[in-house]
Amino acid sequence: MDAKFYRFLYSGFVLFGLYYAIFSQNFSDAGMMLGIALTFDPFSQQQPFNERPTWQKGWLLIHLVLVFTFFGFALLKL
Repeated sequence: MDAKFYRFLYSGFVLFGLYYAIFSQNFSDAGMMLGIALTFDPFSQQQPFNERPTWQKGWLLIHLVLVFTFFGFALLKL
């Protein structure tokens, strides 16, 4: 698929995730949407993770920590 299409899907799922977290306080759906967004890597898919620039690695790892944080909030809210 086209890299622009992946960026579009990534951005859409991130926006949905932030919407669920901020406006509806539904952290399980927010974590799910952000987790799905990670499947659409917004950077070059041909480049292995270890060869990526540090800022791209940091971006993706912070995104992953945010997913786990939202799932943690969802578990605490139960």
